[in-house]
Amino acid sequence: MTKEAADAPAPQQGPSLEEATESRVVLVTGMSGGGKSVAMHALEDAGFFCVDNLPADLLLDFLKLEQQRGERRVAIAVDVRSAGSLPLLIPLIKQLRTDGVSIRSIFLDANTEALMRRFSETRRPHPLRQDSFAQTKESNKASGSNDDAHRALLEAIALERELLAALRVESTVLDTSQLRPAQLRAWVRDLVVVKGNSLTLVFESFAFKHGVPSDADFVFDVRVLPNPYYDRELRPLTGRDAPVADYLKAQPEVEVMLTQISDFLSRWLPSFAADQRSYLTVAIGCTGGQHRSVYLVETLTERFGHHGQVLKRHRELDAK
Repeated sequence: MTKEAADAPAPQQGPSLEEATESRVVLVTGMSGGGKSVAMHALEDAGFFCVDNLPADLLLDFLKLEQQRGERRVAIAVDVRSAGSLPLLIPLIKQLRTDGVSIRSIFLDANTEALMRRFSETRRPHPLRQDSFAQTKESNKASGSNDDAHRALLEAIALERELLAALRVESTVLDTSQLRPAQLRAWVRDLVVVKGNSLTLVFESFAFKHGVPSDADFVFDVRVLPNPYYDRELRPLTGRDAPVADYLKAQPEVEVMLTQISDFLSRWLPSFAADQRSYLTVAIGCTGGQHRSVYLVETLTERFGHHGQVLKRHRELDAK
């Protein structure tokens, strides 16, 4: 080795792939019409570099390229349009996680009724029935019926659920059926600021009359508890207001319910964490999603604050 070579500074090496992507890579996937565009816009506003519909077989090369460019945060949207490469995606995600790369995969889901309504409102064809869309449209004109289009859309949604089922299992699921765009943007932002690889515990209040959240891992029905709604002074308030909280604290059944839910979660949370679960949603439901479920979510969030990563949501209240 020459003296010049010995004295030359060592070449600068970029951070490893693990370092470059730690808590900075978000994969956005899910059902067509589930809200991926809204989620990606939220991530872009939050400072992420966003890439739409990246084929799975290019993901690793893309992340390596990002490592060389720097440590900017990256959000990648993958959907059924890349159906040919989807089987490669799940093994790749698992391998990257095994290698220490933190990738948060968010799966945006919605019930079939909500998806049907959204496609009807936007008048956009489902990606899995694009080839037959023009033919179906002409057929509808001739017959004066929308039955064929309705049936074709239902079949496309069912096929998409089947194609994405395995990816859904590997992801953090958000049920967007009842969410407004502003809610979805806020919930996505909450997810991406969670740090580390520990299990994230989410408490969510909801109204049974609007349906059970499909992303819930556990559902507790608190409609059996005394209802502040029947008190005229408490009716316009919520479970976050002191008078409602004081009313519910005075009911022995409420503390029994809280204690039993707390004991159940305390017993099983370590097992879920040991099973490498990254996300656990506990949904608390009452009739209107305003008083009892809200109070229990607020209280449980406080009680489990020591757990580490704890989020709270109020599906009905947040929509107002």
